[in-house]
Amino acid sequence: MADILASLRSLMASQSPPLDALLVPSEDYHQSEYVSARDKRREFVSGFTGSAGLALITKNEARLWTDGRYFLQATQQLSDQWKLMRIGEDPPVDAWMSDNLQKEAAIGIDPWCVSVDTAQRWERAFAKKNQKLVQTSTNLIDEIWKNRPPAEINPAVDHPLEFAGRSVAEKLKALREKLSSEKARGIIITTLDEVAWLYNIRGSDVSYSPVVHAFAIVTLNSAFLYLDKRKVSSKVSSSLQANGIEVRQYGAVSSDAAMLASNQLDQATGVNSGQNGVCQNDTCDNDLIWVDPASCCYALFSRLDANKLLLQQSPLALAKALKNPVELDGLKNAHIRDGAAVVQYLVWLDKQMQEIYGASGYFLEGEVTSKKIPEAMKLTEVSVSDKLEGFRASKEHFRGLSFPTISSVGPNAAIIHYSPQAKTCAELDPNSIYLFDSGAQYLDGTTDITRTVHFGKPSAHEKACYTSVLKGHIALGNARFPNGTNGYSLDILARIPLWRYGLDYRHGTGHGIGSYLNVHEGPHQISFRPQARNVPLQVSMTVTDEPGYYEDGNFGIRLENVLVIKEADTEFNFGDKGYLSFEHITWAPYQIKLIDLSILTPEEIQWLNRYHLKCREILGPYLDTNEMEWLKKATEPVSA
Repeated sequence: MADILASLRSLMASQSPPLDALLVPSEDYHQSEYVSARDKRREFVSGFTGSAGLALITKNEARLWTDGRYFLQATQQLSDQWKLMRIGEDPPVDAWMSDNLQKEAAIGIDPWCVSVDTAQRWERAFAKKNQKLVQTSTNLIDEIWKNRPPAEINPAVDHPLEFAGRSVAEKLKALREKLSSEKARGIIITTLDEVAWLYNIRGSDVSYSPVVHAFAIVTLNSAFLYLDKRKVSSKVSSSLQANGIEVRQYGAVSSDAAMLASNQLDQATGVNSGQNGVCQNDTCDNDLIWVDPASCCYALFSRLDANKLLLQQSPLALAKALKNPVELDGLKNAHIRDGAAVVQYLVWLDKQMQEIYGASGYFLEGEVTSKKIPEAMKLTEVSVSDKLEGFRASKEHFRGLSFPTISSVGPNAAIIHYSPQAKTCAELDPNSIYLFDSGAQYLDGTTDITRTVHFGKPSAHEKACYTSVLKGHIALGNARFPNGTNGYSLDILARIPLWRYGLDYRHGTGHGIGSYLNVHEGPHQISFRPQARNVPLQVSMTVTDEPGYYEDGNFGIRLENVLVIKEADTEFNFGDKGYLSFEHITWAPYQIKLIDLSILTPEEIQWLNRYHLKCREILGPYLDTNEMEWLKKATEPVSA
């Protein structure tokens, strides 16, 4: 790590102008949350493997900013050459640089890896001391990264209408109507899931997300897809062509953005202006280029005319979040098969914990005296999560996991986004809590579920914490709220039962989920963070319900289901707003042994019993006799 920083500082000094600092974000050219191996530049330079964070290297310091999900992990992974900066507790990076770097300092950034919003925020912060943001001509990390993984040539594939539910032609028509209504003549689409959704293509360029490294430009009259052409088969090429989409090389997006700005792109392609657009003649007064400042990289923005931009959220973000009936059916079916896999896993794990470790098991409470287990028989966080993946892989339409499985025992469960590694992971412990947060990609939907279990004798404190998390989980899932309500307003519902005891958690409560796309999908969310105010929750959106509680060094608890937003059948309709509610589509039992039933209200107990009954009915057809017997026992009705 010292060599990496020394090489980097030497390279920074050789730039023109010499750089006083270098910013290394986590994101790739598309502002992706999960990036391919060759784009993990921040991980390479810092050693921190979490999905979110920003590294700053100065002449004599190295600092890493990350959020509350990763405080514990970053503390463990960063060497003593690095200082952890806790987002929400320490000064944000722009304020820190403005206050601590000298006047007229030159701060380097690869403009392809930073969004317009972020770059402009930094520039505003730098203005007071005449500091400047310098766009480097190459990525300095790439220059010192000796064994950087090569680019892979993974094929792009069509996502059939039977799963997509809407044709490319329909999506392009709706997009062009939106452009026209906003006086825009074109849009640059940079986020990978938006490109994939719009053109009904999928790929495997990024682990866990079925996307292709690609940009898109859509004008009122034409459409372009920018990717490595070697990824496009003749079949995919002909379906793109049939929808009037021209395939161009990935790197051509930069010069085409400049041509779009000077209104030469359509002319250069010789497109007949009325072919598939909404402008049938030359009298269109649309003159703006639509760019999403939160996701478009600064490099492309720099090729455009700043006076003729429509800087607002991409219209595809909301369109993609509002699932069509085919996508909703697919998501429900995917979650049923996924729930069956989770139950099969719990049945297997329960048996293993009893046979290998002498645990009392999923249903009984009993302390276990530790005994020597032969190495070959030991269960580890990684070996059991591999088994879970195996159960999922046996299900129809399975295409892979939707994120790295969080399989965590005892103290590791307190690391919110813990990622076990084969060499260093913990062995399962019958006397400790076990938390697993996992999901899969199926052709008909993406899944994400968390359950927390104990195979020995949980303490009264662990039960009280689990029950408080469950109460919050139930309260949010049962909420009814008027149209126009955002996730910021609902976040408190999941926290109130924890707040009663002076407890809380450092992450948001819910995120949208893709339809065989990204497991974390916006633009809406349920969170205490201000951006959760931006978009109201709407019918046919998906959102997770995942409160938790984490005690550093001891244990962690999280429960997570995916919900679909639907119209609520309320007795009244105050203000004629219309009211909304949630429908659970995740099916797997909550461990009764971990619940302190005396803390639950009669309504909560009634909800739990109903949910468990549905688990039996819905998952039954996918389970064998032994698995079904286990599920019946796990879902027996309870009373206070």
